[in-house]
Amino acid sequence: MKRISVCIASYNGQPYIARQIESILPQLDLEDEIIVSDDFSTDETKKILARFRDRRIKVLNNAGPKGPLSNFQTALEQATNDFIFLCDQDDVWLPEKVHKMLAFLEHYDLVISDCKIVNNSLKEISPSFFKLRGSHKGLLRNIYKNSYIGCCMAFRREVLLYALPFPAYIHMHDWWIGLLVEMKGKVFFYNDPLILYVRHGNNASPTGELEISANWLARLFNRVVLVFSLVMRLLK
Repeated sequence: MKRISVCIASYNGQPYIARQIESILPQLDLEDEIIVSDDFSTDETKKILARFRDRRIKVLNNAGPKGPLSNFQTALEQATNDFIFLCDQDDVWLPEKVHKMLAFLEHYDLVISDCKIVNNSLKEISPSFFKLRGSHKGLLRNIYKNSYIGCCMAFRREVLLYALPFPAYIHMHDWWIGLLVEMKGKVFFYNDPLILYVRHGNNASPTGELEISANWLARLFNRVVLVFSLVMRLLK
């Protein structure tokens, strides 16, 4: 049977992380795992995780520079199973997420689902991130306007062979992984929402029209660095 690794990058997740873990554990088998890389939280995040007393939850410290990019890489480097699910500390998985994503991963290298956007009280802001963002696959369109939101993504372990290590200067890990698989594998966009995507004002990764975006110069720089890094990785 194929096993899954859920990779979470945590930082001061005390208000949210228990709710997220509670939504994940019922969907896992005994041989699955949750890898939590913590970015040296100063709150009760680690104590909350320890209270679950579940051997499937493995907590470690970020091995690289502070920030989501290095923190996710630390978690991914420790993942041991066949399918990798990226996960944010503050969202909520809907009950059929694992079952449905695994079915598609039999045929695709990477699957990304839609999500419902909610506030911290789980009150709906938008029923579809895909519709709000205009999400579709396509290399050029996703360089211009990224649809690859990590908390909705799962992929085959083989993707890590060419996605890691992350280049030091790329903007975010999920954008990088999505575009690489567009070029080297098969991607599927699933139009049903499988998580509640929580926006509470302190998220590590502002997204799209929901929050103030970087200025145009920063956006241009991010794309130039990303494209250069993709070309260099493909030339290896």
